[in-house]
Amino acid sequence: MSSNIYLPHLATITEIEPQTPDTTMLRVVLEDSTLAQSFTYRPGQFAQLSIFGIGECPISIASTPTRKGSLEFCVRAVGQVTNALHELDVGHKIGIRGPYGNSFPLAEIEGQNLLFIGGGIGLAPLRSLINYVLDNREHYGEVELVYGARSPRDLVFKGELNSWGEQEGVTAYLTVDQGDERWRGPVGFVPPFLREIAPSPQEKVAFICGPPIMIKLVMEALEEMEFPPDRIVITLERKMKCGVGKCGRCNIGSKYICRDGPVFTLEQLKVLPGGLE
Repeated sequence: MSSNIYLPHLATITEIEPQTPDTTMLRVVLEDSTLAQSFTYRPGQFAQLSIFGIGECPISIASTPTRKGSLEFCVRAVGQVTNALHELDVGHKIGIRGPYGNSFPLAEIEGQNLLFIGGGIGLAPLRSLINYVLDNREHYGEVELVYGARSPRDLVFKGELNSWGEQEGVTAYLTVDQGDERWRGPVGFVPPFLREIAPSPQEKVAFICGPPIMIKLVMEALEEMEFPPDRIVITLERKMKCGVGKCGRCNIGSKYICRDGPVFTLEQLKVLPGGLE
């Protein structure tokens, strides 16, 4: 976006869509109209969002580049900057720099069946790829989504979950750790729920994002189902800070999550010291 990697561009919040009690999706438009139209990114990348005078934080881009004009970020209130983002209203200005990181392997997965496995707000970066695939439906095979959250009220993108599951060639499986009086779906954690579904690994690539313990157990389950390590794709974001590989906070062996990731295959992670922790 700029020759100065630390210089954010102004953006205006145009829509705020609450997702859960502590999670909100922000839709923003870059103030520079030329930049807004030329801004390019790939599913799986992230940006740095800043509130001037408070700080900045890395957030996955939840929108898809196939739908231009705005950017979407799903923000959970867990720290100083993210809590401050939740206090903003439509019309407020924020800073954006990026995009950063690598991306999901779009060309490599063409013609393949796809399995998305998400937990909680981990559906946000997967949403970018899911909508990209649905907007380019002819290039991809069958799509399965396995998604879970702590409770029904903690499920994000509820409207899209319903619409995705209604599309031809798309199957959505939802579960919650604990139901309520209105929940009629499965109850249980994502890893054992995935084992019950037992998706076939044939001509299929799996994508995972969620809490660390969920990712670890889901990777183990997929290997038991004979998914090859190079066809299990994980996006790791929890340790990122500066976005450009300078602060060292996200260092794993010779790699930096913010620069060389956040997307890795299980095959890549297995050779990194502590890469599976």
